[in-house]
Amino acid sequence: MSSSTAFPGQSPLAETAPLSLCAREPHVPADRLVAEMVPPPRFDSVRFDTYVPDPNQPSQSEAVTVLAGFAAGLGGAHATGAGRRRWFSKKPAAPAGPRGVYLDGGYGVGKTHLLASLWHATPAEPSLKAFGTFVELTNLVGALGFQQTVRTLSGHRLLCIDEFELDDPGDTVLVSSLLSRLVEAGVALAATSNTLPGKLGEGRFAAVDFLREIQGLSAHFRPLRIDGEDYRHRGLPEAPPPYDDEQVTRAAYATPGASLDDFPGLLDHLARVHPSRYGALTDDIRAVCLTGVSAVPDQSTALRLVVLADRLYDREVPVLASGLPFDRLFSEEMLNGGYRKKYFRAISRLTALARDAKGLVAQ
Repeated sequence: MSSSTAFPGQSPLAETAPLSLCAREPHVPADRLVAEMVPPPRFDSVRFDTYVPDPNQPSQSEAVTVLAGFAAGLGGAHATGAGRRRWFSKKPAAPAGPRGVYLDGGYGVGKTHLLASLWHATPAEPSLKAFGTFVELTNLVGALGFQQTVRTLSGHRLLCIDEFELDDPGDTVLVSSLLSRLVEAGVALAATSNTLPGKLGEGRFAAVDFLREIQGLSAHFRPLRIDGEDYRHRGLPEAPPPYDDEQVTRAAYATPGASLDDFPGLLDHLARVHPSRYGALTDDIRAVCLTGVSAVPDQSTALRLVVLADRLYDREVPVLASGLPFDRLFSEEMLNGGYRKKYFRAISRLTALARDAKGLVAQ
């Protein structure tokens, strides 16, 4: 293969040098944020019948049955939506009973698979269904403003929220108000989280404020418990140990569409890019190669890394790294603190992507 570029000290391996995430500063228009509120590529083809329940966990089979019925029940419903004429009343009647389902379970039990399956199974045009993470939803409000977000989503039949999180009182009030307005407009809700709705605030600052707000949210959902172990670790080999800098660099040059960055430099760059743009940051990236992975220095940096890990996992981008293994990214204090669920999710997802990257070193 002809080549014009090689990494230092080695023979030519690729047509061009690797890409760099640190060299990217994407700008994402608000309409793209709305259009991209669909299940991520990893979940394009999932359906209820492709979910394989653990025979030792009957709650998993029950969840499929309940969600399939929930989707079927939305077939004759429609959101009133802003601008739609209400013929028989000035105000829509409040929905009878919970207007949503809440999938509660640990890491890797298939909650996102089921949530995406619900989105696919709901009989409505894609433009009338929205799917996004909690962070993406708050970013949408930041981009459009609260009232415009209400108007945009009120015409939807279903809103799916993955990894529902309440990390500060401002987001608590924001999401509580948004969902209340959407339920009033007739929008069905579905969400995933690792904690029951009435307990989301436990172990976090301003717990009284959290619980007061969450009690109102809890009434909108029927909690649906899903038990089980992390499927990403069922019968799978241990995550590969980190490689050395030379192996990672060689793989980056040998893999078309790969990026190559120094880990501390990438963390600094993430601080200059809004998390709503992390998806765009990874556009067209086929693999992420990182050198010098080290412990994350502080919580703000750690939370930004969590968002990037989610976007990479959504897009099935393998991650090859040198330095510390991913299970040592976060300090014991972080793993025992209020954001521990986010950090364990990031470790789980980065570990899965590290397994996916094993084949890159053989090129």
